[in-house]
Amino acid sequence: MTPPPDLLLEPVVRLALAEDLGRAGDLTATACVPPGTRMRGVIAARAPGVAAGLGLAPLTVRLLDPDARVELLATDGQAIEGGVALVRLEGDACALLAAERTLLNLIGRLCGVATLTRCYVDAVAGTAARIADTRKTTPGLRALEKHAVRCGGGMNHRFGLDDAILIKDNHIAVCGGVAAAIRAARASAGHLVRVEVEVDTLGQFDVALGERPDVIMLDNFDLAQLREAVARAARLPARPVLEASGGVSLDTVRDIAATGVDVISVGALTHSAAALDIGLDVI
Repeated sequence: MTPPPDLLLEPVVRLALAEDLGRAGDLTATACVPPGTRMRGVIAARAPGVAAGLGLAPLTVRLLDPDARVELLATDGQAIEGGVALVRLEGDACALLAAERTLLNLIGRLCGVATLTRCYVDAVAGTAARIADTRKTTPGLRALEKHAVRCGGGMNHRFGLDDAILIKDNHIAVCGGVAAAIRAARASAGHLVRVEVEVDTLGQFDVALGERPDVIMLDNFDLAQLREAVARAARLPARPVLEASGGVSLDTVRDIAATGVDVISVGALTHSAAALDIGLDVI
């Protein structure tokens, strides 16, 4: 599982370290640990889950101790058990202790996203539907959280406003209707830009079908409406991708997938994932 490049990640890590170290650095480690003390430790999972974000360990530690040794003992996307060591660290004790909370916050957060995503992916196993994330991410952490979604077996929706055209209810209201909004989007979009439109009713869905967008998002449709939308789209020689969104939970996602939609987007993957319990143990 290829993580985002360090060029993208380093500003996030630097900001997190600066937030924690503040103006005077780690007062506790500086007071208690003699200069030059070496330390060995492991970052370990306290609970089962899915690994994600482990590549942040060498980047974070080496910003504080360029000579530190960092060994990854697991890979992103790997299912892990509680008690398993994920990363082995060796370096200046003050540097490792100063990096500890930033490391645990980031890796625990990303493992939590990957773990929750895997639960959703497993819930729809055997259907044709795929689980996707949304832009409901933690500000500044989008690239990391979307990587974690991939680690959990999900797929990424657009990364930002510049990825694709997604016409939502407010765009439709301003433009004067579904058809007008899709036509305007088609007129301005480049040949590589996909156009998606969100619809709230079967009536809007029928209008959207007539305009041939690439993707139609079925927002807060109930199961009967989802099945009807899939049936109507199937009458076309080439139907758009159908995406279900809104009101999706682990209790409902299997039934939604069974309606025949292609994609189920789930904001909870990133906005509601609990961090996996991760700790640093001195060895």
